[in-house]
Amino acid sequence: MANLKVSGVTKVYPSGKTALAGVSFSSQDSEFLAVVGGASSGKSTLLRVIAGLEEIDSGEIFIGDKRVDGLPAKQRDVAVVFGSNTLYPSMSVEENMGYGLKLRKFPQSVIDQRVRVVAEMLGLEDLLWRKPKALSSAQKLLATYGRAIAREPKIYLFDDPLAGLDEKLRVQMRGVLVNIQARIKGTFIYATKNVADAMCMATRVAVLKDGVLQQVDTPANLYDYPANEYVAFYIGSPSMNFIRRAKAVKTEEGYAVTFGGTTLPLPAGIVARWTDIERYAAEGAEVTLGIRPEDIAVDKGGPLTGKVSAVDTSLAEGYTDVDACGTSLTVMLSGAAKGSEHALAPDLARLYVFDGKTGLALLARDGGYVADVRNPDSEFVPLSRQGQEELLASLAPKEEPKKRR
Repeated sequence: MANLKVSGVTKVYPSGKTALAGVSFSSQDSEFLAVVGGASSGKSTLLRVIAGLEEIDSGEIFIGDKRVDGLPAKQRDVAVVFGSNTLYPSMSVEENMGYGLKLRKFPQSVIDQRVRVVAEMLGLEDLLWRKPKALSSAQKLLATYGRAIAREPKIYLFDDPLAGLDEKLRVQMRGVLVNIQARIKGTFIYATKNVADAMCMATRVAVLKDGVLQQVDTPANLYDYPANEYVAFYIGSPSMNFIRRAKAVKTEEGYAVTFGGTTLPLPAGIVARWTDIERYAAEGAEVTLGIRPEDIAVDKGGPLTGKVSAVDTSLAEGYTDVDACGTSLTVMLSGAAKGSEHALAPDLARLYVFDGKTGLALLARDGGYVADVRNPDSEFVPLSRQGQEELLASLAPKEEPKKRR
């Protein structure tokens, strides 16, 4: 196996759409790293340029100590897994699993040996003669994994292979993938829009938005120490609540935050982490406060009063939206009638604070942050909102001035 290094990789399609904008990150040898993001975030394009299925416009890609961005796909020694629908329907499981080796002119004896070993590992030894149409969804996925494993590549690239599975099978296949990665000690790069998949399986997660890297860190650190508003919103279900246009104020008792006619005192721990709070209070600069739904106690007293605005069936079971202080908050509450009022007590020790303009986190990491010396991307700081807009604008094709007639 090998480590992966992506440095300043940019990809702009002929249409003018920027898929990747100066993306840089590294994976360790035998690491399970997930790449998450919404639609058009660039995660699938990232896998394709690593695999050599698409060319990059600038940047460098290293697999191990070898630079590969100028090499054709067949010379990069990577395996790409898209999903169970990529099996050849006319071939048996055995033929599908050995096909990559056959294309690379491996002796038949080597192909047979590798396929048998991998089939035993995956529990497919009794299904090798079957065609894909005679397999269950789980068995098709295992055969797809087996085809990649039999090749013994340096890097495994997974493009959301669990998409479309029902939840029960999805959870089952997560465990299978984690066990496979541990057994073969493979370097897995797994792209998905499903945050739960990434958080359950990966040792580190890279977050992309509009082709721009936002943060790379462990699942726990992403959840507790998001680098900006987008990461805070994307990591966690239901999503984090945001209270915008808040301000820090200095009181006789210390510092507080004010919003919507409400003033809440800040705990000493938050003040200590907000290293330039004095400047924000003096200038009256706006900030955005973040609080997760599970950190708001309901009907246990508290400084806020919320009114149930709607019973939103799209939320996870046991959660409801309430209006409080001019904003909508998702809280842990079930069975409440629309219009009913409830006392809300946010745990201010679990508060998040972001700059109102840049969107960047304002609270420094404390002792709860678990640093990993093997993580070369832990000190990465994302661009501000304006910085990201300027970067994407600089990469967009420039329109030629119209000729005067």
